[in-house]
Amino acid sequence: MAFLRRQIITAALTANAIRPLPGLRVGIPSFFAGWMTNELAPHLLALTAADTAVHVGPRRRSTAGLALAAASMAGLGYLVRTAGKVQDGVERALTEGIGVDYVERLDAAPTPADLATSWRSLVNPFRMLTPDIEVLRDIAYSDAGRRGKLDIYRAKGQDLRDAPVLLQVHGGGWTIGDKREQGLPLMTQLAAKGWVCVAINYRLAPRSPFPAQIIDVKKAIAWVREHIADYGGDPAYIAITGGSAGGHLAALAALTPHVKEFQPGFEDADTSVAVAVPHYGVYDFAGATGLKSMLLMRDKFLAPRIVRKRWQEDPETFEAGSPILQITPEAPDFFVMHGTNDTLVPVEQARLFVARLREISESTVVYAELPVAQHAYEIFKSIRAGHVTKAVDRYLHWHWNGYRQGVDVSEVDADEIIDTAEAEAN
Repeated sequence: MAFLRRQIITAALTANAIRPLPGLRVGIPSFFAGWMTNELAPHLLALTAADTAVHVGPRRRSTAGLALAAASMAGLGYLVRTAGKVQDGVERALTEGIGVDYVERLDAAPTPADLATSWRSLVNPFRMLTPDIEVLRDIAYSDAGRRGKLDIYRAKGQDLRDAPVLLQVHGGGWTIGDKREQGLPLMTQLAAKGWVCVAINYRLAPRSPFPAQIIDVKKAIAWVREHIADYGGDPAYIAITGGSAGGHLAALAALTPHVKEFQPGFEDADTSVAVAVPHYGVYDFAGATGLKSMLLMRDKFLAPRIVRKRWQEDPETFEAGSPILQITPEAPDFFVMHGTNDTLVPVEQARLFVARLREISESTVVYAELPVAQHAYEIFKSIRAGHVTKAVDRYLHWHWNGYRQGVDVSEVDADEIIDTAEAEAN
């Protein structure tokens, strides 16, 4: 491929990452191109620089190619810098949400080295597992065959009695995905620190229409309550996380422990969780926000593919599946994250979900909005994923230590937190 053609492609990818193409039809290809370009921006920048250096010389043939390469490198540099600033953004979200003194409840305050980007990990961003982590594969939690199995991640050689538990729910538009593919940076980091992490499969649509997915997530929570002590976990403390459809299911499960319709045959099981950390989730399953994008998602995708019913035929199912409509004062603590450049799930509905949580819930709500981030920003090791993973690590340890110390984190005064943060800033 000629140098000019390579630079045209690189420039197009970079431009789409910075300002993705809008619209339902182009949202998916725009996501795939923008996601990989955004999270692998350092690698693409290095390749473009090397390609340009080879091309520059007395025999250079493409001035246009060099101009495009310069523009691409400037854009990629902007993406790298923006990803690096996530560190400050998520830290600001934590201090605004749970207080500037939250680090006092951590085992140790993070050092600048702890917070910095690990450039060594970026050499092979897809290498997840480390020798100190063991994975127990394909443990059945339901009778749904392969879709009813889970994996357990835990540290080798550690005393794991009464360890905190993280339940990871994969995404994939409720139609694809597997427990081995997502949440690995966070699970391996927490497992190394003594957590027991559980990644689940669940039945997929359209073969198994909604609410089969949330029923399976609740079955998994019930299984953890009953069996996780055998693997070193504390059944009384379960955190739940997931991205995209997994973010939707994690949020919905956290908000509906009282909804027995989602627990057929195990209505009396305790499916409550202590805290939820959804990433780029779908919170408006029913189009209740009135956002055009969510109405289109409901009618063009959720109805024909996931619920297998039109909204007009069964609005109750869509409403029951909408986390934004299931918020009660008893909701657990939430740490919500979303990217501003998400072309699959618009950030506007995450903002409305968080506003509704803060209005109704009596628990703490942390919200981090990640500038320029696309969907799926924490799937593999990148600059942004590293900062997000560390922030979730700090937040969950703050929460877990508060639970162990008998602190009611819901008593944190949000107004006092905001006033203190503003005073610190001034």
